[in-house]
Amino acid sequence: MNKSLRPADPEMIAADLALAIHEHRLAPGTKLSEDEVAEIYGVSRTQIRAALQKLAHDRLVELKRNRGAYVAQPSVREAREVFEARALLEPRTARSAAERITDDDLAALQRHIDEEHAAIREGEAGRALYLSGQFHLEIARIADQATIAEFITQLVARSSLIIALYWQRRGALCESHAHHALMRAFAARDGVLAEDLMRGHLLDLVSSLDLRNRSSAPASLREALSG
Repeated sequence: MNKSLRPADPEMIAADLALAIHEHRLAPGTKLSEDEVAEIYGVSRTQIRAALQKLAHDRLVELKRNRGAYVAQPSVREAREVFEARALLEPRTARSAAERITDDDLAALQRHIDEEHAAIREGEAGRALYLSGQFHLEIARIADQATIAEFITQLVARSSLIIALYWQRRGALCESHAHHALMRAFAARDGVLAEDLMRGHLLDLVSSLDLRNRSSAPASLREALSG
């Protein structure tokens, strides 16, 4: 990426780094050297430090005393807790969304699915997973429950790191049939069915993870951020 096209302020840099994390270009455990990241973006260390502080607040980055910043590595315990929390919140959110969804909302959800399929066809598994998470966030938006949507946003972000670390099969990508089934329930405005489908979908996601302690191999920062 041309430096002139790179984000130039901490908020935009944080968003760019977050996208690289969600798309699994930056693996859990990757060291985010202030000097190296500053050189890549062509900005000062102060700006990078502010961006990393924001990512730490969002729990995407861990700031370790005297060691620097690293992409977060959720523990097995945290992985289980995140998906348990999602299983408590998202089925009811899906039900609420089905009961208030509009044709425009259905079209927006379909666009997410189409983009996800395109990413899978192009072999961009990390981007497909990111788009899958956005599908879930769109459902929360449609449900019009702002406080719950904020929690779900944080949980989906943590889920992306968890899947990057504990992914054992392609099924960790939200399978097409799960999202299509949800779409049919939404189109029918069937809240009970949407709730049941979302609950089963999240259980399927957990079953696709190998929840044993492990670490992932860090990637080259420059290579990861060139996307």
